[in-house]
Amino acid sequence: MSPGFGVLGPVTAWDADGDPIALKGPRHRSVLARLIVARGRVVPVSRLVDDLWSDPPADAVGAVRTFVAALRRALEPERPPRTPARLLVTEGPGYALRATPDAVDAWRFERTVADAATLPPKEATVRLEEALGLWRGPAYAEFAEQPWARAESRRLAELRLHAVELRAEALLDLDLAERAAADLEAHAAEHPWRENAWRLLALALYRTGRQADALEVLRRARTLLADRLGIDPGPGLRALEGDILQQSDHLARTPAHPAGRVWEQVAAAYDRAVAPDARARLESTTGLLRNLALTGGSGLPAAREHRVAAVAAAEELGDPALTARVIGAYDVPAIWTRLDDPEQTAQVVAAAERTLAALPGEGHDADRARLLATIALESRGTRLARGPQAARLAEEIARRLDDPALLAFALNASFMQCFHRTGLAPRRDAIGAELIALAARHGLSTFEILGHLVRLQARSALGDFTTADHHAVAADALAARHERPLVGVFTGWYAALRLDAAGRAPVTEVEAAYRDAAALLDGAGMPGLAHGLPPLALLCLRVRHARPLDFDAPTDWGPYAPWARPLLLLDQSRRSEALDALHTTPEPPRDLLHEALWCLTARAATALGDRRTMERAYTALLPAAHELAGAGSGLLTLGPVSAHLAVHPAGH
Repeated sequence: MSPGFGVLGPVTAWDADGDPIALKGPRHRSVLARLIVARGRVVPVSRLVDDLWSDPPADAVGAVRTFVAALRRALEPERPPRTPARLLVTEGPGYALRATPDAVDAWRFERTVADAATLPPKEATVRLEEALGLWRGPAYAEFAEQPWARAESRRLAELRLHAVELRAEALLDLDLAERAAADLEAHAAEHPWRENAWRLLALALYRTGRQADALEVLRRARTLLADRLGIDPGPGLRALEGDILQQSDHLARTPAHPAGRVWEQVAAAYDRAVAPDARARLESTTGLLRNLALTGGSGLPAAREHRVAAVAAAEELGDPALTARVIGAYDVPAIWTRLDDPEQTAQVVAAAERTLAALPGEGHDADRARLLATIALESRGTRLARGPQAARLAEEIARRLDDPALLAFALNASFMQCFHRTGLAPRRDAIGAELIALAARHGLSTFEILGHLVRLQARSALGDFTTADHHAVAADALAARHERPLVGVFTGWYAALRLDAAGRAPVTEVEAAYRDAAALLDGAGMPGLAHGLPPLALLCLRVRHARPLDFDAPTDWGPYAPWARPLLLLDQSRRSEALDALHTTPEPPRDLLHEALWCLTARAATALGDRRTMERAYTALLPAAHELAGAGSGLLTLGPVSAHLAVHPAGH
């Protein structure tokens, strides 16, 4: 058996017999905790150095390797010398912990709480008791306020509070109101902002015959919410107070976790009523996958994987109309212009093209438009003429059919194909504005959020941060209302960009904000966004402020390595190598970082006196002279494009 790891309290580890494993000092535990936070993904050595030290020592990289070697000896004491580690592995630029899902107490806790929400009350109570019993203190206790652990620690703490309330609901459903009330008294007092805790406590007291105490709890909640947060109780608390005063019959017993119960009942009824080989199952599955993708985290890569399988299954049935519906129903809004999984995407595009060719000529215009929009969306960032053509045709059909949901999908495709040159932020801003108006009018909340994010990006590119702020707030509000967690990744990065662009905070503070934003990418399920982005943001910041580009090797630059390399070599006074690297730098992809990557090329060309490359960069950037380089991503900036144009020979 593999070792186990505990982070629901002080960070610890134990062997297969349950005996503690000596982890040496706090740096060793910090490395282990950081790898657990990464959930099996590789953490580059440079990232570990940044996370372990605010002022790294000269041999920080060597120290990290020493810590890792000591951890390996402790975790796999029986491993023969010079054989590869199986648990704490070296991969690419860093390390990863390949722990099983049951090996980490936090992971077991999350899964148990999720499972309990679907179980009958008696089983749910038992499982939740087990889950809550795993806690030994604050999550990642000694590291809870470190930037790399803060978000995960707070998320787990929030999930623990949710588990306490789930257990109370199950107890109420079992008519164990007195026990529920005893648990909830301290819980509500310690967390007075949780209206659900007050609601459950008042309901539990009412069911034990303590009507006056229940009303007193609600009055106490009203006072605390007003005094501490300056808000009135929500509709749930207000309705419960009225029901208690009227002694409403329905208060006698309320089913526990109704969402999970309804899901379970409907799923069971569907399984009974719909034949296992019915084609309707494929279409229903696609709808589920769409919703799964919107949950973010592990749901997004799972949705992508199962989507490919659903499309293949539809094609096997030989019904182009069914396949078109299966492909087209996955209208998940897309805001980032780099693909998460190009191989899966290529399979979907190929299937969409085959299906488009096989559809009958009459009566399938909406299906045809959805296939075209899918092709355009999944062709983003390429130079293929098919992408813009498909987007244009999809939008034309959607407008002719006057179908709001179809038009929103087609506008998303048009947005993704609006990067054929620099300086197109005004065009994208117009698309975002139309999306917001259309989606708000027809209740298309996911596309309304998309519209706000598109305008956040576009207004940032145009330096209009006041309007961008408005769209960030609107996107966050809609995301909270409709449970769209991935939105917070983009608005969190925007907050770092906002601090950067304001130019008032010290560079060290802005770097810390970007590192906090990078932590939001962990577990978000968007490798196309995450890969290479954190170091690129720091590179742009340091270039703009003429700071040394002292990145620790190895740094995983991901797809941005060709544009970073000339400047990094220049910073090391390796001009000949920098010039060679510049000559092999390709044109930037046509995406949200188009202008930023051209500006990096322009900087290197100017420093090296490469007039031909300078002129190419000038020509490419001139249409964006009124924009902030990179800010159109909503993530980072290299400052005004005009400043980069001014140093080119053609700019004089």
